[in-house]
Amino acid sequence: MALTSPPVSRLTARVVHKGATRARGYLALTKPRIVEQLLITTVPTMFAARRGLPSVALMVATVAGGALVAGGANALNMVADRDIDRLMHRTRRRPLVTGEISPGAAAVFALALELVGFGELWSTVNPLSAVLALSATLFYVLVYTLWLKRNSKQNIVIGGAAGAVPVLVGWAAVTGKVGWPALLLFAIIFLWTPPHFWALAVRYREDYRAVNVPMLPAVTTLAKTAHQIFGYSVALFATSLAFAYVGHMGVFYITAATVLGGVFISYAVGFWREQSASSAMALFRYSIVYLTLLFVAVMADVLIRYH
Repeated sequence: MALTSPPVSRLTARVVHKGATRARGYLALTKPRIVEQLLITTVPTMFAARRGLPSVALMVATVAGGALVAGGANALNMVADRDIDRLMHRTRRRPLVTGEISPGAAAVFALALELVGFGELWSTVNPLSAVLALSATLFYVLVYTLWLKRNSKQNIVIGGAAGAVPVLVGWAAVTGKVGWPALLLFAIIFLWTPPHFWALAVRYREDYRAVNVPMLPAVTTLAKTAHQIFGYSVALFATSLAFAYVGHMGVFYITAATVLGGVFISYAVGFWREQSASSAMALFRYSIVYLTLLFVAVMADVLIRYH
């Protein structure tokens, strides 16, 4: 004879399922892929700032605090954008749209992440890193999400600065200040963001038009979008090489930056020629590979030269 009756078993299963669904919803609020991307840039920056292997404890503390603050910012972004998210195909399955999480609960969750992340960075890393991380959240939510996104076709250009702040956090964690090499790394991500995001927006430009968000591909021609993407790609290439000088990088990084940047420009040219959603998505996918490998090259160069 079973110790647990079938009704109780089914009730337990429903509770467990509901709890797992709720947990996945809260995790989705943080946009894990974006957080992962931000952290991929933070750790190599710490290697460059240290010119060697940073303290493992410091890296863990910086990554943990940065992930919490970035996750909170992304959750606040979803709270603010829930009205348009339900109308866009790319975002209509987000937890605030499906009803898995209520707006109030999401806001409390986001603010808790911000508070814990800020406190963790302040107490275990340094105050400058904590302030920089919080400033990124304020800029992302107040300047980009609540103002620029719905009012300017330069929204992602200016708003993209928030996504570049983690390198400043990583540099400040090691050195206690923000130096010129950190500003060049900031500029790399700042210049990378428009072609990366505009390429994705080409595919979803009808969604942006439907919700009156003036993302560049939705308010101008693909030819003009391609022209802008090409310009930023060239500027990105030049800035990545400038970092080699300012950041005292070696042959490994210079070679990687040259090859990766050349391929990036070739994808931009490909989109300019074809002006199609498929060529835009090819550029978008490569842009993720590019940023990851470029920062891996920063870390590898440091390890090769200083160990």
